[in-house]
Amino acid sequence: MRFFVCLFTEHDLRLVALAAAICVLGSWITMRLLLRTQAAEREARPFWVFLGAVAAGSTIWCTHFVAMLAYRPGVPVSYDPMLTGLSLMVAVVSAAASLAVASGRWRFASETGGALFGLGVAAMHYTGMAAFSIDGVILWDTVYVTVSVVLSLVLAGAAFVAATRFGSLQTREILGAATLTASIVALHFTGMAAVGILPATPEPGALTSDDAYGALAVAVAGVGLLVLGTGLASHLLDRQASLRSKARAKQILESSVDGIVIETAGRIVDCNEAFALLFGEERESIIGRAFADLVPRGPSSVDQLVRATLFTSAGTDVPVEVAARDDRDDKTELGTRYYSVRDLRQRLAQEEKITYLASFDNLTGLPNRSSFLEHLDSLIETRPASAGIALFAIDLDRFKEVNDVHGHAAGDHVLRVLAERMRAAVGKDAFVARLGGDEFVAAAVVTDREQALCLASRLERELFATVAYEHADLTCGASIGISLYPDDAASPAMLMNNADLAMYRAKGSHAEVICFYEEEMDERVRERRAMALQLRTALNEKQFFLVFQPQISIYTGEVIGYEALLRWRHPGRGVVPPMQFIPVAEDTGLILPIGEWVLRAACLEAASWTQPYKIAVNMSALQLGNTELPDTIHEILLESGLPPRRLEIEITETSLIHDTERTLHILRRIKALGVSIAMDDFGTGYSSLSTLRAFPFDKIKLDKSFMDDLDKGPQACAMIRAVLALGDSLHIPVLAEGVETRAQLAFLEQEGCSEAQGYLVGRPAESTVPAVEGLVEVTSPLKSAG
Repeated sequence: MRFFVCLFTEHDLRLVALAAAICVLGSWITMRLLLRTQAAEREARPFWVFLGAVAAGSTIWCTHFVAMLAYRPGVPVSYDPMLTGLSLMVAVVSAAASLAVASGRWRFASETGGALFGLGVAAMHYTGMAAFSIDGVILWDTVYVTVSVVLSLVLAGAAFVAATRFGSLQTREILGAATLTASIVALHFTGMAAVGILPATPEPGALTSDDAYGALAVAVAGVGLLVLGTGLASHLLDRQASLRSKARAKQILESSVDGIVIETAGRIVDCNEAFALLFGEERESIIGRAFADLVPRGPSSVDQLVRATLFTSAGTDVPVEVAARDDRDDKTELGTRYYSVRDLRQRLAQEEKITYLASFDNLTGLPNRSSFLEHLDSLIETRPASAGIALFAIDLDRFKEVNDVHGHAAGDHVLRVLAERMRAAVGKDAFVARLGGDEFVAAAVVTDREQALCLASRLERELFATVAYEHADLTCGASIGISLYPDDAASPAMLMNNADLAMYRAKGSHAEVICFYEEEMDERVRERRAMALQLRTALNEKQFFLVFQPQISIYTGEVIGYEALLRWRHPGRGVVPPMQFIPVAEDTGLILPIGEWVLRAACLEAASWTQPYKIAVNMSALQLGNTELPDTIHEILLESGLPPRRLEIEITETSLIHDTERTLHILRRIKALGVSIAMDDFGTGYSSLSTLRAFPFDKIKLDKSFMDDLDKGPQACAMIRAVLALGDSLHIPVLAEGVETRAQLAFLEQEGCSEAQGYLVGRPAESTVPAVEGLVEVTSPLKSAG
């Protein structure tokens, strides 16, 4: 009751209305500055705190003293200038402290800052009341004083919380300003209701009420202008910051490679150039549309990333990825939402390419190993109960020769053509894949072996057909191994392994191109593995020894040299023929240490002979691929003391084909040592004439097969004459291997062949081989025989 009596009977309501208007304006400016302070960077925050403190402090002070101008106590009034000025300082300083605290990032910053603001308002009010002087006594009602302070604390705290947490930016500004106005007004008028006055006689010379009101009015007007100036300054700064922010946002918007769309109240208000290009229209024609019309199945909520379809103006469907974000300052139902739209066409194309590369061979377009294994598993699971699965392991026979002679481009062309032929040959009856290199595989559902053989024959026909390439007809041929499920294997891995075994059986056979898996093949594989282990033991335990076969001059009948031949004396199996263990040694790489042993043993033996006969040593393709071979030969020659001219290295034509340039470089280094180089097994390789042209050989060794066919017809005689004529024209001596009859020797002598080797000339003779420096030294009967 006292509150309303004080307000309506002791105040000029017009000035009260003015005070309220000042309070509302100042509170709104204060709330705006509070929000700008919170959003500002750390470096700029003190500036906004200063502006807010001036605006808020001036608002509190002006509201108080305009309301004091409206106060009519009925006695002369005066104001202490010092306390009046101090009250303004209290308002400004307390406002600065509260804004600084409220702009913090910790949990109860807003509540604490608001409470400090309320205390500041109370402190300013009662400091201002201390400057209030009358001719009489002021009596204070402590209840009203307490209530005024409590109201100030609670309402100011609520104002700061409302301004920083609830609703959109505009809502927060209005709600905060209204609550802050209520805080200041409630404090003032509740505090004034606590005032009781006992009048007294005025003293002469004291400042009269009119004088006090005039001076106070001037001060209030000045501070009011300060409030307006602060508000204007903050508005201008805020506008400038807003323009800069919009310019920066526009720059960011246009610099994005993704399409950006801004939608307000369900309509597009802006978009960047990237989205306009993606949609296919000018930006102006896009503005005003609904985003949902362009991307019907976009994100239904914020913080959601979805794949959708953009319907462009050209009528095409573009796969896109869309993310949505709401404006943090506008959370109304029809507020502002930002869409980020990313074109997925390139990514999807790359994903499709990666998926393709993961499942298909890039060169031939056939499925690769992983895709084939998946298909094989599926075939096994879905096959009819009465049917089986045939797996075909396919390996091209002469593909490396095509690569070496005609180049890798030719090899790639052959692979592509043969892959397409195989796919066309089997059609839907089989699934063909490329495992890598020149290895292919196929799988089909079959009812019996005959059906599998029929499919293999169709594959064989295509694989043995010629492939045209740059005016040349290329033929590879192939070996095909077949394994049947479930007859031959219980799992896909075993099925593939058994098909490989059958394929290797076909590759090793001169008569068969297609081989079915048989159980004894596993036994042969186990034997090869066991032999590989035994070869390592044989090398360490000195189970190898050499035999020597003489080579003679047909004209004089004298021995001109010997060929060193390797033998293996197995402790359990006796002497193992070279044809059984040499291929295993080459496959496992053991041929390198074994070959070095043979070379060292042969040189040591030849160096001990009393006659300067030549010693011939065979070199495998794997040895010739070793760049350290010339250095090894040089070291052994120095170690044994054998003159280089007495050593002859025999190589096959196949050794040159593996890596022609590299092998020729190694041979030139060997020849530079003074060592002779002979072409062994001449006439059985891929291109004998090109081999002779590539390197200046010191001897040609005619293959034994020519001697075997000598009595079978005139063709063999003609071919031998051709080789002898070739050697004569190139000034290269020819040695005929495999001479076993006097008729053969007479034919060679008649045709002008210079040298011969074979059982007729002499069988390989075994030598005793005591250990020397961990290897062997050969002791031969030749020392006495010469």
